Amino acid sequence: MDPVATEQKRNNARQKLMQSILDLGSRAFSPDTPESSRVEGKKEWDDSIQRQGWPNVPRIKTFNLIAALNILVRPGHAPPWLRPKLMEALTLIPLRPDGVRATMEFVFAVHPSSTVKVSEAAVPQKRGANITHEALDMASKLLSVPPSSVTPERWYSSIAPQLLVLLDGNEGPELTRTASYIIGFGILGRKASGAPGTAGWKYLAEPLLHGIKPPPNAQPTPTEDDDGIVDLSKERILVKHQDLATALRRLRSLVVSHPNQGLSKRLLSPLLPSLWTLSTWKNANAGLAETVCGPASELLKIYLKLAPSPELVLYLVKNLGYIGGYNQQSPEWIYKDTGKDEVGIVEAKPQIGGTQTVTPQITMQDIDGKITKFLDLVTTTMSDADILGAFLELLKRWFKAARQSKGRNVLVKDESEEAQDPLEQLIEIKALQSMMEKVPDKLATQPRHILDLVSEILASSADTFEDDNDDEVTGVALSLLNMIVTVPGFQKSRVNPETLSLIETSLDKLSKTQTDTGKTANNLRLLLLYRDEINDPSDSIPSAPTDRQIEDRKTYSLAISYITAPDSPPPVRSEGLHLIGTLITSHSPILDIPGILVLLSSLISDSDEYIYLRIIKLYTLLATSHPKAVTNELLDQFIDPKETHSVDARQRFAEALAQVIERLGETFTGDLAQRVGDGLLSVAGRRAHRAKTEARQEREAKVQARKNKEAADAWGGEVPDFSEPMTPEEKARNEILEKIVGGWESKRGSEDIRIRASALGVLGTGMEVNISGLGVRVVNTAVELCVSILQMERELEQGILRRAAVMMILEFVKALDKEGEKRLGFGFGEKAREDVKRTLGWVRETDGDGLVRQHAGDVLESLGNWGMRRLAVAAEEEQKAGGGLGMLRGLVVNPVEGVNVSAEVGGRPRIEEIE
Repeated sequence: MDPVATEQKRNNARQKLMQSILDLGSRAFSPDTPESSRVEGKKEWDDSIQRQGWPNVPRIKTFNLIAALNILVRPGHAPPWLRPKLMEALTLIPLRPDGVRATMEFVFAVHPSSTVKVSEAAVPQKRGANITHEALDMASKLLSVPPSSVTPERWYSSIAPQLLVLLDGNEGPELTRTASYIIGFGILGRKASGAPGTAGWKYLAEPLLHGIKPPPNAQPTPTEDDDGIVDLSKERILVKHQDLATALRRLRSLVVSHPNQGLSKRLLSPLLPSLWTLSTWKNANAGLAETVCGPASELLKIYLKLAPSPELVLYLVKNLGYIGGYNQQSPEWIYKDTGKDEVGIVEAKPQIGGTQTVTPQITMQDIDGKITKFLDLVTTTMSDADILGAFLELLKRWFKAARQSKGRNVLVKDESEEAQDPLEQLIEIKALQSMMEKVPDKLATQPRHILDLVSEILASSADTFEDDNDDEVTGVALSLLNMIVTVPGFQKSRVNPETLSLIETSLDKLSKTQTDTGKTANNLRLLLLYRDEINDPSDSIPSAPTDRQIEDRKTYSLAISYITAPDSPPPVRSEGLHLIGTLITSHSPILDIPGILVLLSSLISDSDEYIYLRIIKLYTLLATSHPKAVTNELLDQFIDPKETHSVDARQRFAEALAQVIERLGETFTGDLAQRVGDGLLSVAGRRAHRAKTEARQEREAKVQARKNKEAADAWGGEVPDFSEPMTPEEKARNEILEKIVGGWESKRGSEDIRIRASALGVLGTGMEVNISGLGVRVVNTAVELCVSILQMERELEQGILRRAAVMMILEFVKALDKEGEKRLGFGFGEKAREDVKRTLGWVRETDGDGLVRQHAGDVLESLGNWGMRRLAVAAEEEQKAGGGLGMLRGLVVNPVEGVNVSAEVGGRPRIEEIE
């Protein structure tokens, strides 16, 4: 088909739709229409907003409807009395069945930051191409907050199913990320719509949570036979396998796609037992592992990394045999095999006239298997300190139970004296035994806590030990002591003297008994006595690390593992950066500053805004203690002499450098400030050449030319444009946008316009913070460079560069006004000031960029005000120096009493007015 005819056909279709909207709006809202007709017209108008069709255009796409309404709401396209109704109709588009997707596509298609080619300017983003953060933020604002004409209940109940479907990933990963951003930050991240009880939480969070863990009063849908008869003898299913898998998949997409740590904790914390049970499902085949076990395991690991604690380990041990429900003794519902390789949630309560679901019983084999998986989970996700804390708590519980069974005094009393479930107690003992056997290296990392507990147990055992009966508690305590003492590098000098003395005394008493325990105690007594002497000199450590150093080292290792692990989702990487920030804030000596700087530089190009903003914050924290290292690193990365970074990454380095300079304040001076100023000037100038970039551009140009030729040969001529038809104004606007965006990138190896503008912006920040620190040479060169840019670089695409130049001159004037020329030791001379004012005046009248003209006018006004203040200050100083107002061009003004003015001016006659 002829491309011209196709475009004409589309233009006609759009005009027909717009005219249909105007006609219906006139019938519904025109003041000239009778009231009876308006009532019917309003009903038809409301129906048309909700359904897919429109009068006379029954099968119009929602995307095209948005485009038509977007044109009609502009001034001059519709009557004034209709424009508010058109705007309201536009805001209600997301309520249509496909309104959310269409709204997102339209924003991504028309947003200036997303449009890079004319052919893409009005084409729906089918799989998320060119979705910039700015466009994403605008789409989130449009969809997150309901308009005033709609209740939150109606709004979120309509858009929630559409957003949740996008989390399935069938529309591409970019749209999944988009939906996650809108849900996580826009809706659930706000208190008004994301707190439990709000409409946003009800329609977006609860479907995910209840699909994995039904609420206490969940009502199943009775299963009907083919003839419609309800069979009460069958199990009543609360959640089918497919629904459970869908909830897990969507929750994983929501948590993994963005780093909202607070929301991740809120969503996952009530699901921990359920996630544990599903992730360790017995005999799961490949299909079940992919749809249920895998997502559940990933979500569980994310939570353990976000909120690690000994209490969490104990909580998992307590729920090791969890099968479902809110009451482990009598669960309301359970997870159960519902078919071949399927897991569902079925009701466990007895049914009227039917039978109760048989609750599966956990076996010793199941317990052993789950404990093995439990140890694998906690050792790969949690720190040694958390594992040790949980181990000690389990140990105390077991000691207490063992002592009580023998009628002895209890060493450690819990706050709660409730009887413990036998199965739970058995699981705790098995977990304790497995931890001692399989992870002794992690338990021995902090021996002080174990030795304190062992000393108390052995002291109690030494006083009450019976010669004819080996005590199991004493045996375990001796095993722990042996584990600690035999660790390579152990030294008695590092043990608390009181604790060591108590252990040695207890061992001496126990060694005198004629039992196996006595023999073990005697061996340990001798080992302790000669432990330091039998150490290999090469194993000795000159100085023992402090507890803080040990903790900091573990925190640092954990943070690095969170950040660098290839499978770490954004929330986990964000938690790793948070841990690094705590070490920086506490001035931990364990930090490797050069290594941290290299790590941050490699991560700043992360696509998640939350990640790179946190990295920029870490740079500012580091700058407090290491200003030179941080500033030089950021400057080198921004200059990028090896041409390894993208434009986005370099702009982030510029943002970080600006914030570091602000953090340094008056300490931004000397050689450091001079180096930063020279580096920024080299980037902002026009002489920088980037050979690698030029070579890359030539290769890309050849590839694109070849593709264009192949496409033209395939079509037998010029490739037709299949985009939506546009008005001449829209075509002109898109051509201008394409020229501007295309002109930003460096040509023939020159520096990118955006990077040059960023350099001027950072330089302006340096002037505002401490202009005297930059020095006269850097400041003069910077002002001359800005004037040169305004005079010589006049192309349309260089508008952002001219804006930056004008704003830097403004920062220079503000800094002079703030600091004062005399205190700085240099100023803004009359000739230089006139040259700048003349250039700005010319720019204000002739520049093709409206913002540049406006900024130039603002700076001229600021220059004028500064000049007036400068004259006033000079007059005030002259008055103070001469004792009065002095002389102004021969006029004698001296109101000071007692002074003979005529004498001062040579005795000339004076005229006085006398009443």
